[in-house]
Amino acid sequence: MNAGTTPQPMPPSFLPPVSVVVPVYNGEKDLPDLIDCLRSQTYPPQKVEYILVDNNSSDRTPTLLQDAVQNTPEITLRPLSEPQIQSSYAARNTGIRAATGEFIAFTDADCRPEPNWLLSLIQPFVNPQIGIVVGEIAALPGNTLLEQHSEREETLSQKHTLAHPFCPYGQTANLGIRRSIFAEVGLFRSYLTTGGDADICWRILRETEWKLEFAPTAIVKHRHRTTLKELQSQWRRYGKSNRYLHELHGIDLMRELDQREYLYRLTRWVLKELPLNTLKAITKKATLADILSTPIGLICVQARSQGQREANLSETARKIDSL
Repeated sequence: MNAGTTPQPMPPSFLPPVSVVVPVYNGEKDLPDLIDCLRSQTYPPQKVEYILVDNNSSDRTPTLLQDAVQNTPEITLRPLSEPQIQSSYAARNTGIRAATGEFIAFTDADCRPEPNWLLSLIQPFVNPQIGIVVGEIAALPGNTLLEQHSEREETLSQKHTLAHPFCPYGQTANLGIRRSIFAEVGLFRSYLTTGGDADICWRILRETEWKLEFAPTAIVKHRHRTTLKELQSQWRRYGKSNRYLHELHGIDLMRELDQREYLYRLTRWVLKELPLNTLKAITKKATLADILSTPIGLICVQARSQGQREANLSETARKIDSL
């Protein structure tokens, strides 16, 4: 080695066959960028199959998937269809059943995996005790107030799910699982509409000896919601997930704020936080997202409470599909 040169890291030798499963519903706007990200993966392309499962889309998704197969010969794209059950978990199950890889990586159509995502997500599996690997979810650049608020709160980060008081889990936007485990615990619950990522991870971690590991450099980026309607829908879904997981696993329900607590937080915001952050904003030490953090946060809390109250777990949603 010449003096002054820096030794280059050795490429990883653990490169098992992998299947990447992506449910797609009305994804025509997202598919071009997603496929570009898949094409850019540094994992050896001969070791990966990308299974994109159309979940009964009403837009041009099926046509775009077929076109992508013809126009992207450098990677293996396998378009499948799940037209019977309108659920991302049913679509994932279709992908799992068709998968040939030893490990299955999950992401979503509206995510943008970074080039080293798959390579980083798979490396922890070299430890034979690891059954689940969780990657990080970061925000795509956004300019709206609500996007800035969500980024400020790191709403999508896996650090929240990994710190769940009942049991850690990873969101299916960035998750890897050994395929053999599905033969032990079953697949996702096809009729569940939210909370299925926690459910599958908890079944694995609480019913088997498999371990979970976090891979912070396995990063996918995701858009934050841009409108108040979208934000409220997101948090209502979180509330529904609370209710479903309470029914399925006995976790505590989120305590709802009463009218007095809402009033106290708003009064504190008006009298203390608003003047302080307004002064900071004048000196460019705070943004509008900082100023309005409390009222936006209370809107999210209210939506989550509403979702938790209104959720009703059906008997079909309790069923665990088999491999």
